[in-house]
Amino acid sequence: MAFTLPALPYATEALEPHIDKQTMEIHHGKHHQAYVDNLNKAIAGTEHENKSIEELVANAGKISPAVRNNGGGHWNHSFFWELLSANGGKPSGKLAEAITSTFGSLEALQEKISAAGATRFGSGWAWLILKDGKLEVSSTPNQDNPLMDVAEVKGTPILGIDVWEHAYYLKYQNKRPDYLKAIWSVINWEKVGANYDAASK
Repeated sequence: MAFTLPALPYATEALEPHIDKQTMEIHHGKHHQAYVDNLNKAIAGTEHENKSIEELVANAGKISPAVRNNGGGHWNHSFFWELLSANGGKPSGKLAEAITSTFGSLEALQEKISAAGATRFGSGWAWLILKDGKLEVSSTPNQDNPLMDVAEVKGTPILGIDVWEHAYYLKYQNKRPDYLKAIWSVINWEKVGANYDAASK
């Protein structure tokens, strides 16, 4: 089963001025496409070629570095695109209650995730996960994620923010904290809430 690049759920310019069109075109059409292509090459003709992306990611550390890097890249980005929206908004329902009870406020959560992203050395991701029924902030290097067998902190991702330079460098250059501040304007909280509800069942 060959994997394919998922279409973006919005136009490449939809997230401007927070994320520019050129960055989205390169990030989605070049970087994510490369992860898909390299993942397909890594599993072609092996016992893993018919496994789902979830199965590959869960066992990535046991399979190969190529599957860990490119399978993680494909899963992470497919997840990430759905978390962005020009409409933004704020958390509501059970997610909003959980954020307030765990972190005190949305602002406190944003600060914690932004700090996790800003202090991640090199490339990686900042995450909001559900672990043992509770929300927790974590980060991972490279294209690792909290679903992987190699993750230091395992859990179900609710929200993930890409802090690889290709996600922000054209607009923000070396100012990763500025990107992390801006991205909150385009977070699709409805989708984050749906992820939380699904993980809570």
